[in-house]
Amino acid sequence: MKNRLLATAFGIFLLGTAGQASAADVTMPDPNYATATAAMNVIKAIAEQELGLEVDTVTTTAVPVIWEAMDRGKGEVDIWPDVWLPNQQGLVDKYVEANKTVKLAKNGYAAAQGYCIPTAAAKKHGIKSVYDLANPENAKLFDTNGDGKGEIWIGAPGWQSTNIEKVKARDYGFAEFFELQATEEAVATANLDKAVKADKPWIGYCYGPHQNFALYELTMLEEPKHDPAKFVVVQPNDDPNWFEKSKVSSGYADTSVHIAYSASLASRQPELVAALERIQFDANDISKWAYEIIVDKKPAAEVASEWVKAHPDAVGKWMGR
Repeated sequence: MKNRLLATAFGIFLLGTAGQASAADVTMPDPNYATATAAMNVIKAIAEQELGLEVDTVTTTAVPVIWEAMDRGKGEVDIWPDVWLPNQQGLVDKYVEANKTVKLAKNGYAAAQGYCIPTAAAKKHGIKSVYDLANPENAKLFDTNGDGKGEIWIGAPGWQSTNIEKVKARDYGFAEFFELQATEEAVATANLDKAVKADKPWIGYCYGPHQNFALYELTMLEEPKHDPAKFVVVQPNDDPNWFEKSKVSSGYADTSVHIAYSASLASRQPELVAALERIQFDANDISKWAYEIIVDKKPAAEVASEWVKAHPDAVGKWMGR
């Protein structure tokens, strides 16, 4: 397997010659966070072990660029296994519904997202709701650098949810009291681990399935029930004035995660596409895979290969046997 870098600034691939498609049969992105990396590697293992395909990977966290590549249909990116809805609904509307250049597999699994805090800190300081953050004294509890502002992790650069969280922080009224940190997930997890071990507060965007819910005792903050009228999201790739035009003052709608693939893949790899439509991931499996990758330090490819070999019945159904 070759591993390449997906350039985010110009929306092109560094493949030796910019913009060329991969020579492999299938190309998938590795976004470098455990749940999506695990799902990607399971699909990769099936493609290689069951269909004998050569699968290439590109490393990126830039979700819009992934969709643009699938839209072009040239094999730069063929499959994206981590479509969070409603987070990526704008991309689905554009590329699946309007352009019809990307397909969304019908099967998905339920997920959850919001803000979380170590349970011990939540109880100690009485932090229960997002509105408790809109208090300068409470915000100072999360100040680790002495600048008078708390720090809150809002997600990784390139995630659609990170933009949503920027708007949420403004509309829930706590943005002025916090430094909104958009860093790679590994940095946030390291900070969470440090805080828990020191019995200190930490606050950030959390989603599940995720290994952190097995590693730590975490409490999700209360948010108003989802209200479509109060959850209006415009993404930067749709409008340069996205921040001003967005308004988010309620929780997420029911969340599900799906597989997307380039429409051109159907003619190039019909057997694989048929399998993608049959794949039904399980949230508990996703969490276990992520735990093995992060906590047990097992290579993601090894985790995926072992699971595929240990579950011939499930794989058989996915392959139509």
